[in-house]
Amino acid sequence: MKSRLAQARAALLPAFLGLALSWSTGQAQTTGAGSSVTGGQSSPAAQAGTGTRNTPEKKQDVARADRKFIEEAANSGMFEVQVSQLAASKATDPAVKSFASMLVDHHTAANNELVKIANGRGIELPAAPKRALRRDIEKLGKKQNGEEFDRAFVRDVGIKAHEKDIKLFAKASKDVKDPELKAFVDKTLPVLREHLAAAEKLPQSGKNAATMGANRK
Repeated sequence: MKSRLAQARAALLPAFLGLALSWSTGQAQTTGAGSSVTGGQSSPAAQAGTGTRNTPEKKQDVARADRKFIEEAANSGMFEVQVSQLAASKATDPAVKSFASMLVDHHTAANNELVKIANGRGIELPAAPKRALRRDIEKLGKKQNGEEFDRAFVRDVGIKAHEKDIKLFAKASKDVKDPELKAFVDKTLPVLREHLAAAEKLPQSGKNAATMGANRK
């Protein structure tokens, strides 16, 4: 009798193992469906610059100028978020830290909106800024804390990068065809101009060096 029970258990064991394996595989597939390539749970639309790809829908016919602008604006936006995150932690002047934090907030919001637009048009954005911009971040990161870092951030990012942004967005306002994209451009352009104006008011910009010298006398 015991022998027959042992034989029956031995015969049923592979079936139970097969069911268990099938269930665990199904669970893994269900869990993995919403995961990003970094292993964490991803949002429906991955933010550009976070190391994950966005999730574009079916590709659509997009005007060449529109596609080029989206890609360039995404690169610039990712760069400014990452370099401003660096400055928010490394800058020594409280005004520069505050300016950097503002850039992080504003450009992150703009990047999120641009990702949604890109997704709706089937455009896949890069997961990180292009190599030249990544080198600029690394170069700035190697500067010592203090006035040297603050000056470099304000001049290179607050002024020069925003001057480029303004030129890019001003041209796009005339060239882009997509109504939603144009609305994004026209909404973002004044914010970029405000960023530039704020950077120019910072002492590290060098714009008011004469005034600073007069105040020290």
